[in-house]
Amino acid sequence: MTLNTKKKGKYSLRRVAREAGIHPSYLSLIENGKQAPPSEETTVRLAGILGEDPDVLLGLGGKVASDLRKVITSRPALVAGLVRGLANLPDEVILRLRDNLQR
Repeated sequence: MTLNTKKKGKYSLRRVAREAGIHPSYLSLIENGKQAPPSEETTVRLAGILGEDPDVLLGLGGKVASDLRKVITSRPALVAGLVRGLANLPDEVILRLRDNLQR
């Protein structure tokens, strides 16, 4: 998981680490891909500090949010088939499907 804490020049590694409640050296290792991704809780905190989507940061770390994991594990074949069916669709089609489901 590589984080860019220098995005838009408004984040210092020390500030982000302090706000996230982690050690700056640990954040540096994560940022440089030399440390395994942090826990879901820490990743969500980092996303909030950086103004990023938690699902995106979790995905970059090869993880899935616990609420999504529950959906997947409760209906694995159905969800797997759905996701595989979406794999080759253009983003605009997927966004339209998502918007229709949220109504």
